[in-house]
Amino acid sequence: MKEIQPEDTSRLTAYKLWIKAPNPMVTFIKTLNVTKLVKFGKRKKLKFNMLMDYCIGKAAENVKEFYILPVGNKLIQYDKIAVNTIVKNQNGDINSCDIAFSSSLEEFNENYLKYTSECAENCRDIDLSAESMVIGTSAVTNTEIDGAVGIYSGIFNNPFMIWGRYRKKIFRYYLPVSFQFHHTQMDGIHAGQFLENLQNEINKL
Repeated sequence: MKEIQPEDTSRLTAYKLWIKAPNPMVTFIKTLNVTKLVKFGKRKKLKFNMLMDYCIGKAAENVKEFYILPVGNKLIQYDKIAVNTIVKNQNGDINSCDIAFSSSLEEFNENYLKYTSECAENCRDIDLSAESMVIGTSAVTNTEIDGAVGIYSGIFNNPFMIWGRYRKKIFRYYLPVSFQFHHTQMDGIHAGQFLENLQNEINKL
């Protein structure tokens, strides 16, 4: 990670408009067709949330805006990304677990299982924010939700995705997701492209 000057990026106008805004976060809500993801996971005995995190990383890795993040009043550039997941630990509380993204599903799955298990057992967070731009996720799988609007803390500016339990309609499965992003980091067109990429990555499974 390194600090870069806004004028050296394509985000200068957005930086001027949004870096000091009281609430610079934008939330998109979209329903994904996760039929292939559900069937692939059952066939290969892979966790649904791991596959979602993998597809999120795949969808983001070629969107250059994901590699520049506003931190305070600065712009920080990263050369890699990670995907965060929330883990229920052995005490019944939660921990935050960052997993470095790998385009190899096998490698990402191994890391996912290893580090989420460590979080659950040790009750400690795994934080990669010093070396990776982290995409946050939260899976509220004990209920179905239509969407979620995040609360801007002024501290955590990272893009963030939330979803609940997927829904079955006849022979297909659907999942409403919420995607929150800082407007300094990206515009709606970039967020829309990311969500299209995400659906495409799910379809490729």
